[in-house]
Amino acid sequence: MELSSVLLTTGSSVGFFRLVNTGFRNLPTPESACRNAWKWRNISTSFVHSGITAIWAVLCFFLHPQMAEDLIETHSVFSHALVSFSIGYFIYDFLDMVVNQKLTQSWELLFHHVVVITCFGLSVLSCRYVGFAVVALLVEINSVFLHLRQMLRMAGKAVGTLYRVNSIINLGTYVVFRINTLAWMTRWLVLNRDNVPLLAYTLGSVGMAIMTAMNIVLFCRLLRSDFLKNSTRETKKEKEM
Repeated sequence: MELSSVLLTTGSSVGFFRLVNTGFRNLPTPESACRNAWKWRNISTSFVHSGITAIWAVLCFFLHPQMAEDLIETHSVFSHALVSFSIGYFIYDFLDMVVNQKLTQSWELLFHHVVVITCFGLSVLSCRYVGFAVVALLVEINSVFLHLRQMLRMAGKAVGTLYRVNSIINLGTYVVFRINTLAWMTRWLVLNRDNVPLLAYTLGSVGMAIMTAMNIVLFCRLLRSDFLKNSTRETKKEKEM
């Protein structure tokens, strides 16, 4: 994809998610979520992104399996567009949080988004490591259940069969598509360090270290909240994720 196509795809993605957020504004909001309507719309928009991206990332490898053999140079226009599309979402979500949330509440996610936008931006502009970026987007398979968990909690449905089943699937996909994927990506980066320029290797290594630390902390929070503690006190104390 040419630079103009990258900018068009990314810009269109920003606009698309702005429209999605506006659409949720016009839909009924659960009564218990009305006190933080912005958060409800933000999570709902993130849920849409996760669903689209999870399917798209799987299709990238299904339709272009040779990309799995060469994550540096081999990629399709379809996969390149996915990475550009996701950059647009992270830019949109970054701006949405900056405008609507206090920095003390969102700095971790803002930092995460800066790292992702930088790494993905390097990939789409250089037309290299696109396959590696698509592997990273497989974590969105878990994000579908992670965001659904947040929505259920905000809707006051943090009890019952649906929440319990989602919690189990969420934890399982977290291990498979977040922790294992990040571990595999780190291993791949180390094994291919001679084929990766110093700047890209450094950026990738720092990004992997940050993502791994953040995801381990989040995993511990999920495990403690949904499986190790049953008190209502934990529900009140838990940070909205």
